[in-house]
Amino acid sequence: MVVTLPRIALLTGALGQYILLREMRQHDPARRMLLRQSIAIAGAAVLGGASGCTLTATVRGADAGPPSSDPHPALGRTLTRIGFGSCANEGKSQPVWDAILARQSDLFMFLGDNIYGDTRDMAVLRAKYAQFAAQSGFARLRETTPVVAIWDDHDFGENDAGGDYPMKEETRRIFLDFWNEPSGSPRRDRDGVYASYVFGPPGKRVQVILPDLRYNRTPLLKLDLAGADYETWARARLAAGLPVPGPYARNPDLKATMLGERQWHWLERQLEVPADLRLIGSSLQVLADFTGWEAWVTYPRDHQRLIDLIRRKNANGVVFLSGDIHYAELSKLDVNVPYTLWDLTSSGLTEEWPVPTPNANRMSEVLPEANFGFIDIDWQGPSTRLTLGIVDAAGKTRMSWDVELASLAGGGRQT
Repeated sequence: MVVTLPRIALLTGALGQYILLREMRQHDPARRMLLRQSIAIAGAAVLGGASGCTLTATVRGADAGPPSSDPHPALGRTLTRIGFGSCANEGKSQPVWDAILARQSDLFMFLGDNIYGDTRDMAVLRAKYAQFAAQSGFARLRETTPVVAIWDDHDFGENDAGGDYPMKEETRRIFLDFWNEPSGSPRRDRDGVYASYVFGPPGKRVQVILPDLRYNRTPLLKLDLAGADYETWARARLAAGLPVPGPYARNPDLKATMLGERQWHWLERQLEVPADLRLIGSSLQVLADFTGWEAWVTYPRDHQRLIDLIRRKNANGVVFLSGDIHYAELSKLDVNVPYTLWDLTSSGLTEEWPVPTPNANRMSEVLPEANFGFIDIDWQGPSTRLTLGIVDAAGKTRMSWDVELASLAGGGRQT
């Protein structure tokens, strides 16, 4: 595509945006990035006025420009009932969908391990996605309910895998294709599958942020088990009546990260987007401390950086939703935070784990059965209330809490 100033003037309008996206689909990701940069520079020239003006432009890459929502067909919908879940083994019976469908959610969030791929053979991965798509309950949900999705290790590629997984670009493309990501979407050009969506009108605006905790993650640090293998060590602790954490230790390396710098820059910009409620859908638990399994606190610098970012950006209305751990619980943090933070964990849609791990911030019982989570929003202006809950596969609400949206606010902007 040849970019000229008259053509750029056209591209600044709504029709132009459509033409731009259509033509971008014909190019590879690197070419699309160059096209965006060209549009930004040439557009600045048009806005600069008559010839002879001095043009200075700074291009920051594919995610430059004002923060905005990623594309989604339901962005105009006011959300009042949101469901979420994680950990669905595509080869198992999935009766939980009947209970999920009965709630008639406005949006359902998939928080990772949406299939159990665990392979470096992309034909096997595609076959497992096809098996998941053939699950009748999932198919009905997809037909009737808007969905968004992020991945965790098993749909990323391998158990507990991170940035060194060699097939991550191939699995990224397959993930985005399966979840019907538009070919011109900026999500196609990112170093991972992270995304952000803004649903609803001002006053009822819900931002859904889905960070990618796999694509750029540095290696895990293993716990010192004095030479024993983890299974033997865990069985001995269980027999002695001691807590049984997972095999990983906190990584004190200041360079250790789950997100990577480009994604951190993107996340910082997302927390500048105006929103009344911000749901951060994390594939790993955000506030649980300390499970010994993969979690935000396993990377303590990232964990503190996230909380500091919420404080610095005065990002009110944050609620964390998480998965991965194969049971449901609610965690709460109200010390050294801008306001009380909540992390509702729902896991899994098919997977169960009978031995709860340590969690100093747990403030609920643990439900080690198939389950899904929900947030209901009673939009009443300053008196808006949230109901957070967990429902089992039979459709029974097993846990429920009310939170005032006004309580999810700090005392003012801090820098």
